[in-house]
Amino acid sequence: MRAIKGLRSYQGRTIAVLTIALSLFLSCSGKNKNLASSVESRDSASVMTTVGMSTLVSENGQIKYRMEAEDWQMFDRKQPSYWAFEKGAYLEVLDSLMEVSSSVRSDTAYYFDKEKKWELRGNVHAENVDGEQFDTQIMFWDQNREKVWSDDRIVIRQEQQVIYGMGFESNQDFTRYTIKHTEGMFPVEN
Repeated sequence: MRAIKGLRSYQGRTIAVLTIALSLFLSCSGKNKNLASSVESRDSASVMTTVGMSTLVSENGQIKYRMEAEDWQMFDRKQPSYWAFEKGAYLEVLDSLMEVSSSVRSDTAYYFDKEKKWELRGNVHAENVDGEQFDTQIMFWDQNREKVWSDDRIVIRQEQQVIYGMGFESNQDFTRYTIKHTEGMFPVEN
């Protein structure tokens, strides 16, 4: 009698375990898969991620830029498509003799590849061939027009003076520029 009760108890547990396993199997094998939309939709994922990047960029067979970044992500399905440099970027503009005509670095950078436009954010620091330094928190650069600008506060350090302004426009070499709402200390000859 005891053996029969033990067998019934064992059979009951076995049936319970099999029932649970079968219900789990059936619930997992259905064709309805609940996946996060980011997994199904490729537009939110980068097509490429590169760590520790250093490259030369050419246009029409001539090297025009040298670039370094700790992290580079390409988002080709976003509208508009862009490259993200979330950990900062450093870029040098090179002349025809491969000499640095200007440089710029920032904490974060975005490059909109179809429009050839840059958006540089956070501790943006640029220098021209004359050693003038440009510091702001946000700067834009249109490579097609070879124009750089900002509507944010700008500090320009020259050899003899420091100029403050609220916004500026410049060529991409930072050699011809206009400062908006200028202020600062300027040396004046008697």
